[in-house]
Amino acid sequence: MKFAILILGAPYSSQAPFSALEFCRAAVANNHEIHRVFLYRDAVQLSTRLATPPQDELDIYGDWVAFSKEHNIEIITCIAAAARRGVIDESEAKRHNRDAYNINNSFQLSGLGQLVEANLIADRLITFGA
Repeated sequence: MKFAILILGAPYSSQAPFSALEFCRAAVANNHEIHRVFLYRDAVQLSTRLATPPQDELDIYGDWVAFSKEHNIEIITCIAAAARRGVIDESEAKRHNRDAYNINNSFQLSGLGQLVEANLIADRLITFGA
């Protein structure tokens, strides 16, 4: 089965990013495919490269990056939701005259069309968070 994943909740204030990661790990382990992960609303905070959780806590940021690289899974961050929350890439920083950017290069900024397309291609869209 081919899954598209939508995450809505923020890391550390919501269980959504962790639950989604555990679901994806289980799906891949059972020979299912993760077509795309889409971060929306507060979940876009998962895209920052500046988060530095304490060493004795779960590093949900690093875990998602490692998982996506290991399994070649595309993670899309909603560009509008990200910009509202100060998560931007280099091109957006230049476009908005900002002197820095903070998105991890494992994540790609794009629009809601990517979510719609993932929903059309996948057998199931699974949503984590409210």
